[in-house]
Amino acid sequence: MKKLFTAGVAALGLAAMVGCTQVSDSGTMQKIENGETLTVGYANERPYGYSENGQPTGMSVDISSTIFKELGAAGIEGDIVDFGSLINGLNSSQFDAVTAGMYITPDRCENAMFAEPEYRMGEGLAVAPGNPHDLHSYTDILENQDITVTVMTGGVEYGYLMDMAEEMGIEPTNIKTVNTIADNVAALQSGRTDAITMTEATLLTALKGSESSQIEVVEDFEQPIINGEEIFGYGSTVFAKGDEALLEAYNEKLAEMKESGELVEIYEKYGLSEENLPGDVTTEELCGA
Repeated sequence: MKKLFTAGVAALGLAAMVGCTQVSDSGTMQKIENGETLTVGYANERPYGYSENGQPTGMSVDISSTIFKELGAAGIEGDIVDFGSLINGLNSSQFDAVTAGMYITPDRCENAMFAEPEYRMGEGLAVAPGNPHDLHSYTDILENQDITVTVMTGGVEYGYLMDMAEEMGIEPTNIKTVNTIADNVAALQSGRTDAITMTEATLLTALKGSESSQIEVVEDFEQPIINGEEIFGYGSTVFAKGDEALLEAYNEKLAEMKESGELVEIYEKYGLSEENLPGDVTTEELCGA
């Protein structure tokens, strides 16, 4: 599913695009200078990126398209792919950037470059009505290997669960993966799994309109704790290594959006708030540098 939506502004001159940022003569920034359309990959994951009336939309799409427009991009072509294929698509030049509900992690930083954090997000958990297995945390799930939890392929939840299992001295056999959010929800609805987990915003958005008699969100879910620290995810737009000029220019515009309040205004369109601002956490810290 690929649709074109115009950024509504012609390509600008080099100095106007990036202010004092030093720009190279190659890479995606050169495409912007030349007035070319950018191709951005995103997963079909509400509220971050999805298709509505044939057009790419979502919180992450809004953030990145606003910045690309201000940098002078003539247009953006959005391409929906499976979440696990996003970085591979970026590194095979299928996309100029990736924007989705993708958290900044050391493993991902080895294969691509992340902008500074655009938001902070907690995890969510859903179970069968009445929570028959009394699940309130990842610890509860790992301590009961007779039940099954399902996560998205490529999602950070798998890593969180595996890291916690290692700390607990458990060899987990109850973690299953699926390719899409719809598959995850369907697995719980049909009884093929006992619990599903994904980011809180994704979970609540995915369950809007679902049959409430089949699914229950765990309201008192405890956030994962790894190495003694409560874990939150920090997500942002992703670029291929070598696109340093665009990364620097993007970060400058992102900082302006945080300072002006424009970033929170985008959050609020999708049910988030000022509490989701990333604070002082940096991509360098999240990458483990």
